[in-house]
Amino acid sequence: MDIPLAVFVLGFGIFSMTSSEFMMSGLMPQVAEGLGVSIVEVGYLISTFAIGMVVGGPLLTFALLRLPRKKALLVLAAIFVAGDVLGALAPSYPVMVAARLITGVASSAFFGTSLAVAADLVPENQRGRASSIVLGGLMIGTVIGLPLATAVGQLTGWRTSFWMIGCLTAAAGVLIASLVPRDSVPERIDARAELAAFRNGMLWSAYASSTLIIGAVFAGFSYFTPIFTQVSGFDAAAVPVLLAAYGIATVAGNVIVGRLADRWTMFVQIGGLIVLTVFLSVFALGASSRILVVVSLVAIGAVGVSMNPAMVARVMRVADGRPLVNTVHTSVINVGILLGSWIGGLTISAGLGLVAPLWTGAVFALLALVSVAPFVYSRRHGAAPRDSQRGLAAVDEPRTGADPNRSGGHV
Repeated sequence: MDIPLAVFVLGFGIFSMTSSEFMMSGLMPQVAEGLGVSIVEVGYLISTFAIGMVVGGPLLTFALLRLPRKKALLVLAAIFVAGDVLGALAPSYPVMVAARLITGVASSAFFGTSLAVAADLVPENQRGRASSIVLGGLMIGTVIGLPLATAVGQLTGWRTSFWMIGCLTAAAGVLIASLVPRDSVPERIDARAELAAFRNGMLWSAYASSTLIIGAVFAGFSYFTPIFTQVSGFDAAAVPVLLAAYGIATVAGNVIVGRLADRWTMFVQIGGLIVLTVFLSVFALGASSRILVVVSLVAIGAVGVSMNPAMVARVMRVADGRPLVNTVHTSVINVGILLGSWIGGLTISAGLGLVAPLWTGAVFALLALVSVAPFVYSRRHGAAPRDSQRGLAAVDEPRTGADPNRSGGHV
């Protein structure tokens, strides 16, 4: 079965929002000068967006549960555009903080709802692939959206970048209105059922794995640039090329994992974590060797954030793709970003050296392997709770059939 065009549209929406999330890092000097604040204060705007995603996203998703999901997506796109316009017009730093909070909240809820809609548009045995397309917007936003927004901001002013992102998100809203089927989901959703899903221990085990996987990646990724230039001896001009190689590996890995995630959900996570642990360690041990650095960089890109489709498939299988569950999943992933970057920075502050965050990432990856243990144990001992049996099936056997109780949902 071909993936419906609407799934790609959802990925485009996430591409737009992700570009907004990360573009502040490329526009720091311009925004600082424009608002009359320090670089550090502009850095806080990145954290503000993440806080909006972690805290506000689930709350907004819960508030919109009574809406049909297509309508919820349109409302969230409109809220995001409003927040982006506020950022473009922001006359002061406090107004910009408010704009970043609004866009962060809307972005998180849009992520979770998009994944739920994508799951309803395809048979169950293609959910991982559909998720990889939706989440591909996240990867492409990092590889293309961030440098594009940065270049536009440098050439025409940072406010133009906000207008550009607002227009892209508005275009995504128009496409959603045109291509997402009205009847792809029930008109009403039981809020109690959404909350009841969180009583599943296997769901929290999956959340823990996602937090630790992303934490492992961002503990190292956050400090790649100083490692490249101060430890590995690369020129500053080589840094964009290295980061582009990492980004390309991430996009390629996302496509491959998307193909494997439905049949081999747990195999992908376990194998990916082993590879991630090994190459974070190789990077740390061989940081002075340019060859080892490049090989490790590509390997980490291929198996790190690229595990997202498998992470999403695991969560969906234990919680049936509920939008609130998916939005909370987005939140815990952002918690992983914050924890990885923060703890990695603490190790440098403690005088352990610039490669210490790489070791921190390796420890996170090992802990993620431990968090997979309940799934493996339950599968092998036949003790899995009823609502998690489908997720455990992927530990050692492929899934090929679609759920007969779900409609495919074509455009």
